[in-house]
Amino acid sequence: MDTRWKSRTKITVWIVLLTIGLSGILSILDNGHWYVNKDYFHTEDFDMQLNEYIEYVSVADINHTSEQELKSNIKVTKEDIEEHRTRYGTLSDQVSNLRDQYQGRIDDAKGADNENVVKLYEEERDQKINDIMENFKSDEHVKAKVMKEKEKQIDAFLNKREKFIANYDQNLLIYDYYLEDVKTGEVFTNVKNVNRAKDLEKSSNLFTKHYSSTGNGSLQVYGPYSFLNYPENELVAPKPRLLQGVITIPNSASTGNWITEQKNDFEIRQTFFYATSIISLFAIVLLLLWAKKMHPLQVIAASEKRNLYKAIPIDIKLGSLLLSIFFMIVALFANAQNYVYFSYMYSSGIIEFLFAVLMTGITLVQLVWIYREVGQKHLYKEAFLLKMSRWFYRLGSEAFYNRSVGIQILLLLIVIFLSGFGAGVVFMYPIHFPLYVILFMVFTIPVLIYLFKRIGYLNKIIQHSKELAAGQMEQDLPHKGNSALALLAGNLNVLKHGVKTSKRAEAKSERLKTELITNVSHDLRTPLTSIITYTELMKSQELTKEDHDAYLEIIDRKSKRLKILIDDLFEVSKMASGNLELTKQRVDIVQLLQQAMAEYNETIKESSLVFRSSEPAKPLFAYVDGQKMWRVFDNLIGNVLKYSMDNTRVYVSVAHVNQKVQISFKNVSKYELGGNIEELFERFKRGDTSRHTDGSGLGLAIAKSIVDLHEGTMDIDVDGDLFKVTIELDAMES
Repeated sequence: MDTRWKSRTKITVWIVLLTIGLSGILSILDNGHWYVNKDYFHTEDFDMQLNEYIEYVSVADINHTSEQELKSNIKVTKEDIEEHRTRYGTLSDQVSNLRDQYQGRIDDAKGADNENVVKLYEEERDQKINDIMENFKSDEHVKAKVMKEKEKQIDAFLNKREKFIANYDQNLLIYDYYLEDVKTGEVFTNVKNVNRAKDLEKSSNLFTKHYSSTGNGSLQVYGPYSFLNYPENELVAPKPRLLQGVITIPNSASTGNWITEQKNDFEIRQTFFYATSIISLFAIVLLLLWAKKMHPLQVIAASEKRNLYKAIPIDIKLGSLLLSIFFMIVALFANAQNYVYFSYMYSSGIIEFLFAVLMTGITLVQLVWIYREVGQKHLYKEAFLLKMSRWFYRLGSEAFYNRSVGIQILLLLIVIFLSGFGAGVVFMYPIHFPLYVILFMVFTIPVLIYLFKRIGYLNKIIQHSKELAAGQMEQDLPHKGNSALALLAGNLNVLKHGVKTSKRAEAKSERLKTELITNVSHDLRTPLTSIITYTELMKSQELTKEDHDAYLEIIDRKSKRLKILIDDLFEVSKMASGNLELTKQRVDIVQLLQQAMAEYNETIKESSLVFRSSEPAKPLFAYVDGQKMWRVFDNLIGNVLKYSMDNTRVYVSVAHVNQKVQISFKNVSKYELGGNIEELFERFKRGDTSRHTDGSGLGLAIAKSIVDLHEGTMDIDVDGDLFKVTIELDAMES
């Protein structure tokens, strides 16, 4: 027992040394180029900070041109004038486009009978047209506009420049500089009592940067400003300058500023980097010397746990090894960063180190155990993937019973998989590879299994359909759910009972035909009988003046009633044959509905019904035939007044829903609405089955036909006695 414990302890210590050594080597490779520099002032980080400061000095001092000077240098060339003049095309193009822009607004205002708005749009249009024409007449007119545009550009630049200066980090304003323009001799400095660059250089400095023709070269200041969001503009472009002089960080700024803190932090991390690098190299040498005596790989290979490992399929072992190598590399790189960022002082750094030790140990053990098994060919015959492929082959024999369907679906899956989002993410970000593998195992493989089962089910359905085509009436196919295959199986079952279904449909058709003839005969005969009866009565010589007028009134009313029935019949016939022509235009549906409601104001007031309207404040436009759509509303409002229960409320609403104009009518019916609701759309169908009320029974049929011609929808919903009609039309932009 003691021997085993000592062996495990030695192996653990050896793995810890290996982790330290590998992490140190990675730290040298990853961080060495940062810490081989002489000091912080020779690093890329400091160079970037210095270049940012030089840009700040360029903006705030060297190229700080005043607003007055910038605007006084504005020049308007003939090219500028011509570009502004033809920016939106020729004179005729601009005038034509402007007229087109305003014509729609003017037409809408005329349609709304709003003469004030029409006049306002016309004046605004004419004013802009005059301005365009003036552009093509007068260069001075255009020049004034170009001047304003360029002044706005300068104002925008000045605003951004002031924000850039104000937002610059004050912790970085610790430099002293003395720079002289090589060409003009102009001096730029932020030190009051220094007259030459040498005077500033002689002072006690933490850092000094020379710019001269013989040393580091002159300082070049040019190019577009980085704080601008658009390319360099000639109006505000900085002057290219060649400067010589010196930039320093005085010793007086050595405390309490960000750069000094960075310098001190770099020196500490540099020292720590060299120390950990030496320790890591020493650990590598130590574990190599120790390995010659202890033979750790042989101790690992002789472990009893290896017998359990042998039972795992070879492909699972190889996959596990690849994963452990991946996580080991990630852990070692994370641990290498701890060597320069002092993460060992925190629990997170200790956890990362322990995780790196664990992954290194797991990877090493797997490498040793799997080493002797790689060459044994019989292990590959028992691989998990091979077993899975056999199982999939059994599923595939059913899936590919009909090869055409199976191959099509399989090719589709391959295309989808190769173009999948997951493959792209893994390609761009390899760090997500383990997560992708896990998701593939959890989601993709079960989907493949389910798909193969469904293909097998499809082949069974195809086989059954062949048997049905041959006249072999087998038992019904099992089907569950709403999938396509389940619906297909259900449809095949329905086909077996097709004769009965056909007979039922034929009987229903005969019944509807009989009802149609009966209803037409009844509705035409009723007013016609009244006309004949009262005409005979009027032939009587003993008829009084009052009776004569009363009979004449009845004959007139019944004649008009008969005319309405015949007109409705002709209109339905036109719609059914497709001969009805629509004159579509842009119509405000809210206003159209209000007009239709206004036609029934007196009738509504005389009835016991209470109407409640819900309409948006803004117009809702649709491209419809206004006259025909008014007929739809007229029919529906008339139905509401005829068939609503007394002393109830009627709700009429218009709304904009999902790019559609939705109009709904809701009322409580005074008659029972049983049976098939869709039959209410049939011709001569009425909610009043006794047919005692006025009406042709064609109102809903005509309304639905008109809506269908507009490529809209009209639906009926009945809940008990609650009757609701919903119309949806394609909406237009306001």
